Amino acid sequence: MSSSTAGNQWFDAHLDLAYLAENGRDLHTDLRSCRGRYQPASVTLPTMVEGGVRNCLATIFTEGVDPRKDDQETGAFTYPFGDANAAYQAGMRQLLLYNAWRDAGVIRQMPRREHDPIEPTIDECPLEGGPINMGILVECADPITDPDELEMWVERGVVAIGMAWWHQSRYAGGNGTDHTKSGNGLTDLGRSLVERMDSLGVVHDLSHLSQRSVDELLSMTDRPVMASHSNCRALMGDPNSLSNQRHQTDETIAEIANRGGVIGINLLSAFLEPGLADKGRAKMDWIVRHIEHICEVTGGTASVGLGSDMDGGFGADELPEGINTPSDLMLIGEALRDHGWSDTDIAGFTHQNWLRFWGW
Repeated sequence: MSSSTAGNQWFDAHLDLAYLAENGRDLHTDLRSCRGRYQPASVTLPTMVEGGVRNCLATIFTEGVDPRKDDQETGAFTYPFGDANAAYQAGMRQLLLYNAWRDAGVIRQMPRREHDPIEPTIDECPLEGGPINMGILVECADPITDPDELEMWVERGVVAIGMAWWHQSRYAGGNGTDHTKSGNGLTDLGRSLVERMDSLGVVHDLSHLSQRSVDELLSMTDRPVMASHSNCRALMGDPNSLSNQRHQTDETIAEIANRGGVIGINLLSAFLEPGLADKGRAKMDWIVRHIEHICEVTGGTASVGLGSDMDGGFGADELPEGINTPSDLMLIGEALRDHGWSDTDIAGFTHQNWLRFWGW
């Protein structure tokens, strides 16, 4: 693969597209016309195509809130903690949006890993034209009212699930829960969901789980797992701090790789460079440090990819220096080349490692 093509094809494993749409973003227009939350904007469907992001995981992001508190989030993506029916409605609205895009030919539904017939072959992916290949990632499983309901979500395009977001869900403890206290691992409902996911070939996403939930999940299943949008805990200061549960330990990184999984690098500046001031932008070198740390832990370049989280609760001004839209992702490939990476290894990071994980 030539240097002109090694870094301009991308598989992004984490984009909150339906959530952005629900918050006023017209995903079908250019950035100059964008309204809604998280400005300046980075991501619309046209900017993804322009930047070579032909494959992605798009989330169903919902947030449990305490309606008794005044400082809680509001919007169609929220639901009262513990209210399974309200969570279902919030998640289903986003799922139906993705289904509408699929039915209109805007996207193509990505198959489950090693489960559904795969077309086209890896040599034909990512597509040079036509719809974006999009798999649906449920970021917090609360919208799934019961594990027995999962098959319906899968039939509509769900290929992966992270059982919790920052908060405790009905299924698992999230990375904002204190793992030193009881109740922040998997719940009985969560253990049932693990079994159901495995039976249906749905991938586990570790990115927002508490460390206790990660450890319990890995002890329950021998299936390949991923971290769709996580960085390296060892590079982010105190590894025992609650805030750093958001990042993966070297032990977890090694286990993901041992199972054939992939870790997607998150491009939020504060998740790359420790001690960064609010609204500061990380230097490109910090992206490379996290990528290469994963490679050092795993003994190769096959277990790392991109999970940008662009506009996932922040604007372009909190992305690393020089990266404002998907078209700027090529700068990461150039930085890796400057650090001695071959075109083949760069292509692995940009898209082929994820494509291989999903069976293409």
